[in-house]
This record gives sequence, structure tokens and C-alpha cells, in this order.
Amino acid sequence: MPANSRIWAYSLPATVLLMAPFDILASLAMDIYLPVVPAMPGILNTSPAVVQLTLSLYMIMLGLGQIVFGPLSDRIGRRPVLLGGALLFAIASFCLAASSTVALFVAFRLLQAAGASAALVATFAAVRDVYAERPESAVIYSLFSAMLSFVPALGPIAGAVIAERLGWRAIFVALGAVALLALVNAVFRWHETRPVSAAVARRSVLPIFKSFAFWTYTLGFSAAMGTFFVFFSTAPRILIEGAGFSEVTFSLAFATAAGAMIVTTRFARQFVQKWGIPGSLARGMAMLLFGAVLLSVGQLFGSPSFFTFILPMWIMAIGIVFAVSVTANGALKGFGDIAGAAVALHFCIQSLIVGSLGTLAVVALHGNTAWPLVAYASVMALVVLVALALLRRRKIPG
Repeated sequence: MPANSRIWAYSLPATVLLMAPFDILASLAMDIYLPVVPAMPGILNTSPAVVQLTLSLYMIMLGLGQIVFGPLSDRIGRRPVLLGGALLFAIASFCLAASSTVALFVAFRLLQAAGASAALVATFAAVRDVYAERPESAVIYSLFSAMLSFVPALGPIAGAVIAERLGWRAIFVALGAVALLALVNAVFRWHETRPVSAAVARRSVLPIFKSFAFWTYTLGFSAAMGTFFVFFSTAPRILIEGAGFSEVTFSLAFATAAGAMIVTTRFARQFVQKWGIPGSLARGMAMLLFGAVLLSVGQLFGSPSFFTFILPMWIMAIGIVFAVSVTANGALKGFGDIAGAAVALHFCIQSLIVGSLGTLAVVALHGNTAWPLVAYASVMALVVLVALALLRRRKIPG
């Protein structure tokens, strides 16, 4: 631990139990909502394109908010940003449950994303504060990654069951309740972790923007997460509307792709040690391209089904894990003294790319086919592979 960091006395298991809910909630608010997405146009009396905005704008706000909350956490501390974000997330979730018009629903989704953004950036900045120079850092990042892998697997199933038994509004009540429980726990147990010197010495963020390595690995993160974003944006329409899956059957099929990520995460440390950071990212991009080829074959010569849409996504899911296991370390290396700002920019740029280009692919190429997923994954993977080649050839410092 840095000498100027406030002492964190909790054990690693206690830390994970304290921090994990704030890491999970941002993703859970996306995934638990998926099974009811096809029904929302009728519920809110709007179009599928507007309902797509409730996914896209959430992603964009999740990133934009971190531009504000990352530097703010460097200035005033992690604790107030985390507590304020969790409270905002909970209030917005309860308001979403009470919404009856599309305008209010979209507005509260934006507020929910802002709250999730604040909690997320404060959590990751605190992890760097406490574990940046300790061997437990690899363990806690692996644990967080493993937990996040379970969210896409279990979130849609939970959403389908809740919606079937209690109605769609209960999904957002459940999100608000989880956020409140995590908030109450944090109020009593989460003390400030920001290094004392951070309030005085504020390094410029310009070196982050000038770092070719930062941009290469942030684009890699965008390629991986954007592929999954386009997948869950199109999957409900392809499988529920196109293939005739029920909400529960869809959720189970969707969960198998997340299951592929979970299994791959189990071996993440071994392949990173063997291939290194650049090698792992390159292999991740290659898997995205391979999956895109299989999706194209299924789209051209088959009909929407588990085999033509979900099985190729298993390949892409493996590639996603290869990429996200190394992109944070590759992008943020050398920026430990401005961790809040660096993490914020990393996540913000990724969210803007995913939210804008991913939505463009879904809208322009019709969200009821596999072509948006093929286009996004292929283009982004090729861009990252070119950037990696330039990074290696020119030996550009991070």
C-alpha cells in the first residue's frame, strides 16, 4: 500500500463482500432488464428504437458520468462519491418502477446510470488505493471479473422470473432494494481510501491522452464490451421475436454465453502469464473475428436459432475474456497517482464508443439480425489488431 494511503484494515474476503455489490449493480441494471425489452414498446406505448435508447443512453451515461466522478473522487474522496452514487441509483430505480410514460422512464434510466457510474468509479479507484502495490491486487481483480461474468448469466434469468411472477416493475424495485442494502453497509464500514497527498498534488491528465498504449488497450476494451453490448441489444429480438423463445428460455440460452465467459475467466491468469498482455489482447480480437465469421454463415444460410446465434457467441465470449483480462492493466499502467481520472477516462471512452457505435450498428443494420454484431466485432477487432501491431513495431511507451 502506498505510504500516503489511509490504512485499510479489512481482510480480502471482507473487502470483496463490501465492494462487490457496487461493482455488480451497474451491469445488473442492464442484464436483469433484458427479458422484458421486447415487451417495453407496448408497455410504454413507444417504438423499439426508443426502447433501444434505454440501453444505449444508460451505457453512454455510465461512461460520461465517470469523467465527472473520477476526478471528483480524486478531489473530495472515494467515500462521498460512492455513497452519493449508490443513493442516486436506488432512488432512480424506485422511480423507474413507478414510471408510466416513456419520457420519465428514459430520464430515470439516465439518473440510474449516473448513480451507477459514481459508485463504479469510486469502487475501482479505492481498489487501486488499497491494493495497487500489494499481491492481492491480481486476486481481487480476478474475483471481480468472475462475479461480473455471472451477472449476464444470472441477471436475465432473475429478470424473467421476477417479471413473470411479479411484473416488470418489480425488477427495478429489486435493483433499488439491493442498492439500499449495499449503501447501508457502506455507510458504516467504508472509510476513505484516497491517498492523503492526492488532495495536494494533482498531476495533469494530458499524458493519458498522449499515451498510445492507453488508446490501444481502451479500444480493445471497447471492442470486447461493445461486442457484448450489441449481442444483448439484438439477442432479445432475434431469439424471442425471431426464433420464438419464451422469456425464460431466452434467458437460459443467453446465460450459456455468459457461462462460456465464466469458464474462461477461471483460466485467465494462466493464459495472461503465458501470452502476456499484448498477446492476450491479440488472441481476444482473433476470437471476435472468428465468431463474426460463424455468425455470418448462420445469417446467410440458416435461420435464427441457438446454433446459428448463440454458439458463435460462445467463441466471441472467450475472446471478450481474453481482452478484458488485460486491457485495464495495459491502459492504466503508469497512472497510479491519478487513478480516479485514469479509470474514469478508460471507462468513459469505452462507454462512448460502445454506446454510440454499438447503437449505430443496431439501428442501421436492423437489430433483429446478426449483422450488427458481425459488423461491430469485425471492424473494432481489426482496428485493435492494427493498433497493437503499431505499438509493438514502434515500441511506443505507455
